[in-house]
Amino acid sequence: MGIKQLARWLQESGYTVVLTGAGMSTESGIPDFRSKSGWWRNIDPGTVASIEALERHYPLFHEFYSTRIKALSTIQPHQGHLILADWERHGLVRCVATQNVDGLHQAAGSENVLELHGSIRSVRCQGCDNPALMDDFLAKKPCPTCGGRLRPNVVLFGEMLPEDAWNEALANITRADLVLVIGTSLQVYPVNQLPSVTRGRIAILNAEATDMDSMFDLVIHGKAGQTLKSIDELLKTGNT
Repeated sequence: MGIKQLARWLQESGYTVVLTGAGMSTESGIPDFRSKSGWWRNIDPGTVASIEALERHYPLFHEFYSTRIKALSTIQPHQGHLILADWERHGLVRCVATQNVDGLHQAAGSENVLELHGSIRSVRCQGCDNPALMDDFLAKKPCPTCGGRLRPNVVLFGEMLPEDAWNEALANITRADLVLVIGTSLQVYPVNQLPSVTRGRIAILNAEATDMDSMFDLVIHGKAGQTLKSIDELLKTGNT
C-alpha cells in the first residue's frame, strides 16, 4: 500500500526533492555510520573525523580517510541510484540533496546533486585551502603550495556545512510538493530539520524505524534499491 501511494504522489508532484543518507549507499557496499554494524559503533568519530583529529592526530585521520577513499575504487552505484537519475531525466525529481560524500549519485547520472557534507573524491589544503591532488593526499604528502596538511573535501565534526549547498537544498525543499527521504535516521543536525520546512508531503524510506517516523505522511521500511525498483515498475506500468 505504501509503495503504491508513494508512486501516486510522485506522479502528482510537480516538484519532488530527494534527501539521501548513508542507507542509500549501503547496498553498494559502503558501511553506514549509525546502524548496529555502522562505523560509529566501532570508532569514536571524534578521534578520526573531526577538526581535532586533523590537527592533532593526523596519522589516524589520514589512515581513516585513505581507507575509505581506496575502498571507493571498487564501489558502483546500485539500481536505486540509477532509478533516481532516471527520474531526474524524466522530470519526476528536481534534485537530490545528500549527506553522502561518495559521489555515487553523480556516478549514476544524477546531475542536480547537492552535497550537504561535501565530497570525499577531492582534496584540499587545510592551511591555504588550495585544491590538491588525490595521489598526494594518499601518499601523505604536504601541500605543494604552503606545506600544510591535505584533507578530503568532507565536512568534519566541528565544521559548518557548505553554505551554497545548504541554501540551495533549503530553497528546493521549501518549494517542494513532495520530499522523499531515503536511507537516513535523521540524527544529524541541521540536515534532520530539512524535511519539516516544506509545505508539501513528506515520505521516508529507510531500512529501520527512526525516531522521526511520526513526523512523516508516509513511512516505508525496506532497502532503498529494491523499494525504488518496485516504485519504478509501478510508474512504468501505470499500475498506481
